[in-house]
Amino acid sequence: MTMATLSIIVLAALLAATLIPGFDLGLGALAAAFLLGLAAGVPANDVTAFFPADFFVLIVGVTALFAVAQLNGTLDWLLDLLLRLAGGRLVLIALAPFAIGAVLTAAGTLPAAATAIVSPIALGFAARYRISPMIAAVLGVTGIISGLLSPLAVYGVTARELSTKLGLGLPGSAPVTFLAGGLLAGLVVCAGCLAVGRLNGGIPRGRTSTPAAAPAAVTAPEPGTTTAGGAAADLASGTTAPEPASGSTVPGGGGSGPAVAAGAHRPGARAFTLLCMAAVVVLSVGFDLNVGYLGLTAALILQLAFRLPLGAIVSRIPWSVVLLIGGLLTYVGLMQHLGAFKQISELLGVAGAPMLSLLVLCYVAGITSFAASSIAVFATVLPLLPPLVAAGVSPVGGVLALALASVLVDLNPLGITGGLILGAAEPSARPRLFRQLLVYGLISVIVAPALTWAAFGWW
Repeated sequence: MTMATLSIIVLAALLAATLIPGFDLGLGALAAAFLLGLAAGVPANDVTAFFPADFFVLIVGVTALFAVAQLNGTLDWLLDLLLRLAGGRLVLIALAPFAIGAVLTAAGTLPAAATAIVSPIALGFAARYRISPMIAAVLGVTGIISGLLSPLAVYGVTARELSTKLGLGLPGSAPVTFLAGGLLAGLVVCAGCLAVGRLNGGIPRGRTSTPAAAPAAVTAPEPGTTTAGGAAADLASGTTAPEPASGSTVPGGGGSGPAVAAGAHRPGARAFTLLCMAAVVVLSVGFDLNVGYLGLTAALILQLAFRLPLGAIVSRIPWSVVLLIGGLLTYVGLMQHLGAFKQISELLGVAGAPMLSLLVLCYVAGITSFAASSIAVFATVLPLLPPLVAAGVSPVGGVLALALASVLVDLNPLGITGGLILGAAEPSARPRLFRQLLVYGLISVIVAPALTWAAFGWW
């Protein structure tokens, strides 16, 4: 048995172990990476190098900024403003993250940065207006996917430049076709999500004039249920801990909720916070600066300016989610180093008609992207397309099918997108949301490649 094969078996065992109450997937993945590295002769320093430091900075920076916005009342004010703009229609409120995500990525925002911006808004609406967190997450991420193939977006640029380098012979209308395909796929998923949400009550009907009260306390899981191991540190014991109440003292914070409110809930503080948040968006989108470091800098400036209790900010950073995704991506990096994903691709290889080969490539892209960087997978799989184009596959349809097969599986808890969503969710909602995201991701791996191939492979 090769080490690549062993790494695949260990990953399956880690995922199965999440059914064990108290098992922490993040810790398990780090331990597995260390032990597998020893067995494969990979030094510990090299294993540590696979830890996603960029993800750490991203999620800590953005969640710290939104923690400040929550503490000084800016986030609540912003959600109320969006409520008024939607006329109180709950279905429009649910659609707001979709529209925001589509605009951000179509303008050139990196997917992870757009997810970091959209997730707190989507999950904030979910908590306040009784919208299903899962539906809010799907709508937000689907909006982000809808704009990914615009001429300004990272996928659109990569598709054009790499296709030109590979000699695929794209027509001049290809950028418009890519954008149309991404929007069509996003709108179809969005429509299906809205239909399901209205049928099962995930999106309440009618209007609202005042925000729904947030749950007063966080309850422990029902007896007999198992937690999604590692979704949060407070889930390790099978229970969840409530967020500090607005009137309670935050450990290490040096102050209480009312003290924060009295010192920071001023119109001037709100305006300055919005200015900082806008600066983070503009600098990350327009100047390609790291949104995580921008968020950290803005959070520090606001914390010092309004003397907010540091502990209250730090306690709202989802460290357990950082551990979960950091551990998993470290293990996935080791798997890539050992050639596990190449082996998976070889196992899926089927000789046959060009369109059937394209379907296989779509599944290779989808399965690999489930736990790896989608853009990296797309750039890796696309060089396999020229022989199929020479055999008769449409170059535009082939590129579009591979791109969408790579990104439509992003909504799962084992990647950066899922980590940002879990970090933005209410602590009480994370166990169930983790399970829902995992099921959704596994289903999407099976369904999405076939659908994108059938819908776009013929374009």
